[in-house]
Amino acid sequence: MPRFYCSFPLQTGTEIELPENISRHILVLRMRAGDEITVFNGDGGEHLAVLSEVGKRSSRALLKHFSPREAELQFAVTIAQALPEGSKMDWIIEKCVELGAAGIQPLMSQRCVVRLSGERALKRLQHWQGIVAAASEQCGRNRLAPVAEAVDFTAWTSRHDLHRRILLTPRATQSLSQWATHQPRQAVALVIGPEGGFTEAEEALAESQGMLPLSMGPRVLRTETAAMAALSTLSALWERD
Repeated sequence: MPRFYCSFPLQTGTEIELPENISRHILVLRMRAGDEITVFNGDGGEHLAVLSEVGKRSSRALLKHFSPREAELQFAVTIAQALPEGSKMDWIIEKCVELGAAGIQPLMSQRCVVRLSGERALKRLQHWQGIVAAASEQCGRNRLAPVAEAVDFTAWTSRHDLHRRILLTPRATQSLSQWATHQPRQAVALVIGPEGGFTEAEEALAESQGMLPLSMGPRVLRTETAAMAALSTLSALWERD
């Protein structure tokens, strides 16, 4: 059943007007009045709805039933990703949302080619939030992972209001899988460098601020691969009934 994100309150028994982008999607799917869809607003749970009107620019649906179903990980994982080149960040956010990431923290480190500020930063943030919504529609999640504003890595290392932060680095002597095997599931932040990784000075600073250095094994992963591999590793080890 097609799933759609609606950024407004939803109440069972009411009829809602669907946003224009959803109406266009419904037309592409060749849906008609009487067909069923699922809608959610990111606050948790989802509504079964029946299309009451289908138009080129406007469609309406009646919210018939609410389900509290969730598809979240049993532990919160924040992806703290140093900005990569090109559209790689789009790919990273999309796949990490599909794998269950609870939040995304973009970072600007010394080797980052991309730098964001002002209007450009705002537009990129809005773009990423759209990717989160689309990925959540696809994968069945009913809560939207927040994307924070991009911040300087050095400044971010000094924050101490976060859960355990894991610095993924090939220089580490212990792997993520070795560590996680002997740990209870818990909230963590996975910290990933850009192309070329963090500098030795940045890693030293991170460790001095309490970050735990762990590797992904004997192979050096690309920046767009590391977060997905790490999330999958934690899911395999910790997401057990």
